[in-house]
Amino acid sequence: MLNWLSQLAAVTAVNIRSIPQRFGSSAVAVVGIAGVVIVFVAVLSIGRGFRAAMTTAGDPQTALVMRAGSDSEMSSTIEREHVQIIKDAAGILRGPDGPVASAELFVIVNHPKASTGTDANVPLRGIEPSAFAVRDEVRIVDGRRFETGRNEIIVGRAATGQFEGLEVGRTVRWGQNTWTVVGIFEAGGGISESEIWCDAGVLQPAYRRGNTYQAVYAKLESPEAFQTFKDALTTDPRLDVDVERETDYYAEQSTVLTQLITTLGFAIAGLMGIGAIFGAVNTMYTAVATRTREIATLRALGFGGGPVVFSVLAESAVLALIGGVLGGLAAWAVFDGVQTSTINWQSFSQVAFAFRVTPELLLQGLFYALVMGLLGGLLPAIRAARLPVVVALREL
Repeated sequence: MLNWLSQLAAVTAVNIRSIPQRFGSSAVAVVGIAGVVIVFVAVLSIGRGFRAAMTTAGDPQTALVMRAGSDSEMSSTIEREHVQIIKDAAGILRGPDGPVASAELFVIVNHPKASTGTDANVPLRGIEPSAFAVRDEVRIVDGRRFETGRNEIIVGRAATGQFEGLEVGRTVRWGQNTWTVVGIFEAGGGISESEIWCDAGVLQPAYRRGNTYQAVYAKLESPEAFQTFKDALTTDPRLDVDVERETDYYAEQSTVLTQLITTLGFAIAGLMGIGAIFGAVNTMYTAVATRTREIATLRALGFGGGPVVFSVLAESAVLALIGGVLGGLAAWAVFDGVQTSTINWQSFSQVAFAFRVTPELLLQGLFYALVMGLLGGLLPAIRAARLPVVVALREL
């Protein structure tokens, strides 16, 4: 066993040290694998960024109330008289101005994207003043809050960067109303930064919503008070509502797109990976061919086939890991933090977010590179081990 290990170490060391002598063919394999890792990490970072934007918005101490059976705010309707019943329920946090809860509207407006100039579905949310107490992470970073009863809007930081003409002082026209941008707000990187906010009382007549709302966001006394609040509403015969934690709602909203992006990412990387594997196979066959005499000499001196197989696989793995590291670093440098937007298929509105190249993604990319390298080196390694010693020695 000791002799086998010493043979393995010796042959592997010789193989790896000789990589610079085959720089051209080795570079082909490294670049091919690096390209696959870049695409793999970049595509999956879209899903990570989108999910982060959605889940960052959630607060386990905040509950969301919608009409029973609604899968999003767009399909929900809550009457004004029911709003007061919800606000009076047990478990809601009470502040100096009463229950910390906001009855809200959610509508979609067409507005051009800054990058293309084409119209996109932008979320316009009508809120009550208490919304700022419910979402205590929101802060105005430019301008001021809108005034109640006026056609004024405040815009999320991400929406300002993604859509045209939403800077403080600008005016926009949606429907029959002209709105003035009076402030820009941040919300800890959450989905709220993709939205535009206004007074719910102004939005209702502008979009003919009468005295109805679509959801009520309520800050609870504590996260543990959720069940008390939910039971109070779902057992009240006057109401027909569903109650969710805000965190659960937004996590569910991100599921469809995240799964789609992940599936596409693996599919694209798989197809590209086949090409990279062929590149690695070609590289390692070339390496074996140029070292035929060396391998034959080692076999004639008593080296076994196992160390030879391992040495070829080790060389292929080293090249793959180099490609994986380079690809991962390139993906991180180019894509991490890049701002973009996409449609949320649950609400059919644009969500602005940033690509997130996480350590987990980099490790996945490195692992994928290693798999490609080992698969690419397997057949050449077997060929090297089965190389007839006598035939190879005749080439000396």
